[in-house]
Amino acid sequence: MHRLEHLSTIFADLGDIFTFIAPLTAVPIIIAVLFSEWNMLLPMAAVPATFFILGMLLRNLPRTDRGVRLSTAMCSVALFWLTCAMVSGIPFMLGLHMGFTDAFFEGMAGWTGTAFSMIRSLDTAPHALLFWRSYMQWIGGIGIIAFMIALASSTGLFSSKIFRTEGRDEPLMPSVIATGRALWKIYGVLTFFAISLILFTGLSLWESVNLALSAISSGGFTLHEGGILYYNNNALQLLLIPIMIAGALPFKLYYRIVENRRGSLFGDEQVKLFFLFTGIGVAVLTYDLVFFGNLEILAALNQGLFMSVSTLTTTGFQNANLRSWASVTLLFLTLLTFIGGASGSTAGGIKLNRVALAFRTLFWWFRRLFVSGKVLQPFKIEGRIIPRATAELEAAKNMLIIILSVVTVFIATLVVLQFHLTTYSFTDIVFEVVSAFSTCGASTGYVSPDMPVISKWIFIGVMWLGRLEVIPVVMLFIAIFRGSD
Repeated sequence: MHRLEHLSTIFADLGDIFTFIAPLTAVPIIIAVLFSEWNMLLPMAAVPATFFILGMLLRNLPRTDRGVRLSTAMCSVALFWLTCAMVSGIPFMLGLHMGFTDAFFEGMAGWTGTAFSMIRSLDTAPHALLFWRSYMQWIGGIGIIAFMIALASSTGLFSSKIFRTEGRDEPLMPSVIATGRALWKIYGVLTFFAISLILFTGLSLWESVNLALSAISSGGFTLHEGGILYYNNNALQLLLIPIMIAGALPFKLYYRIVENRRGSLFGDEQVKLFFLFTGIGVAVLTYDLVFFGNLEILAALNQGLFMSVSTLTTTGFQNANLRSWASVTLLFLTLLTFIGGASGSTAGGIKLNRVALAFRTLFWWFRRLFVSGKVLQPFKIEGRIIPRATAELEAAKNMLIIILSVVTVFIATLVVLQFHLTTYSFTDIVFEVVSAFSTCGASTGYVSPDMPVISKWIFIGVMWLGRLEVIPVVMLFIAIFRGSD
């Protein structure tokens, strides 16, 4: 496929997607009407209108007759997220008179589910814009679930059909349409329960809906400058924990539970790892906050539990001032943030299944070193023996993504420090970059409307790369500059 033909197919695919999501992005117009914010009708209508016009223009471009390649799909997804962030920044430019960079940053933070924000005064922002921020994260959450599940289904380590059960050959869901419907139903039910739980804490329906949309999507946007601490509500913090966890666990497990399929929630490897890392995180953070931060045990436990869950799920809610924490504590929190939640969930990070596969690969390689070359050492996934060629290929892909993730964080940190002489420590900057890459948004305070423009663009790029796990963005640049054979 030549370069132009390849790019034409990508843009045509985008046209179909933009046409589909245009009506979805019109929902905030209803909020503007409900709160009589008539001056916000045009800014909010600009988003669905732009998506619809782009969709109608692009979908008529010529497409190749060849089957859709994985590389083409990846390029489409990377360009989709980038375009969505740009278009979604329009209401912030029209409604709050933000500059293009800040508006683009806000849009990227919304679609990638990152809690960073460039809005200077959330408490005085229009209701329509506040809802648009939460709603962006909610839509982006279901979008990344669908993409990661489709990506996982293409690997040689797993059955070729989406959502296969253990040891069975028939697919759980017979088609892409059925998969999409099931995902939306699960996501909707979880969101409804999240709203209901938050209402029990005494918050209004408005506050509850926005917090629920952000929490279940692992987004982290709030309606106030003070974030979660604004509410001064311990019950709210406790009830947000199961909501954040629900969004960060594999959605395929919810489907199995609903359909009474074999297996249970706590029988999944990623779920086990999640609660193992959460337990370790709570223990380490509580210890550090008591002995390094001089906090009372209950206060330390409260912060340790909430921040462990918030960063491991990459939600980004905060009940503590992270800049006051010891460097070693912040570095440990950086590790939790970098790991992230489960694959096939709304969470970011390198994902728990990737960590599990990396450790399994290391043990497999070391076992092979201590035996004769004629002795076969099986590589097992979910109780199945994987052919050696497939195992080595997928292990290499897995390690490639981890290495690229580390390199991205390293280069971004280096560039930020190179171009900005700041009072924030190296540990602070590393945490901010990892938080952006894992689409968490928990912050020591460096990310703000006052940081240099170059830093803002670096963080925009890091959020984009991190949300899509680097490879789709790389494929997009290859398609642009080299084309495809």
